[in-house]
Amino acid sequence: MAMAIPTARWPPEDHRGNSSPHSAVGTGNSTWGAPRIHAELQKLGFVLSERTVARYLRRVRRRGDPRQRWLAFLRNHREAIVAFDFFTVPTATFRLLYCFFVIEFERRRILHFNVTPNPSAEWVVQQLREAFPDAGPYRYVILDRDSIFNAEVTGFMEATGLKPKRTSIQAPWQNGTAERWIGSCRREILDHVIALNEKHLRRIIGDYIGYYHADRTHDSLEKDAPNRRQVEPKPDPDAAMVSLPRLGEIHHRYGWRHAA
Repeated sequence: MAMAIPTARWPPEDHRGNSSPHSAVGTGNSTWGAPRIHAELQKLGFVLSERTVARYLRRVRRRGDPRQRWLAFLRNHREAIVAFDFFTVPTATFRLLYCFFVIEFERRRILHFNVTPNPSAEWVVQQLREAFPDAGPYRYVILDRDSIFNAEVTGFMEATGLKPKRTSIQAPWQNGTAERWIGSCRREILDHVIALNEKHLRRIIGDYIGYYHADRTHDSLEKDAPNRRQVEPKPDPDAAMVSLPRLGEIHHRYGWRHAA
């Protein structure tokens, strides 16, 4: 007696907006083409042609969506990625200073920073020499399209074994780690202190980086600090919590003090 084998048909999108199987496979694998998606759906029992899959892909997405591919690159290489950028700070005399910094992606550590009133490509190369005295574990550098990051800068990086990865035009989200650090630095210290001059600003940011590395916790680091701040259990029932001022009491760290 012949046995009928049930097959699945190519379903439409759920009217409630839920993702159907073909939508999940098609949009969840940005590097897959129609042949591979067709094969995967066949393994689930769907009966349809490869041409139907190809037509569907043209409707729902561009193959290799740039945003998804960029985010996948950041996730898969975070331990080998660094980024650098500039931001500006006005002084008490309305002089504009340029702050340059290099940040690693994995632990959000600031590898190098400096301040100058007159940035140039030659000055940037010198900063990179100081930030990367040897090859180290890093392989990729994210930078924007600022004209100061010219062929001299990218040539130095390539000679050091670093591959430059430029962000797209007007796409600061592609260098989100650096952009978030700039925002944190402004909100947590620069909005509270007016820099008097270049030397003063260098000291302010240097002190902030020390706090940022040792004390400040980060959601992206599972509530840890870049330099791995240890949990301090209460040492005894009578111990009291103490406040340890940081950055002129703008911020605090907390610990335990044994009872007298």
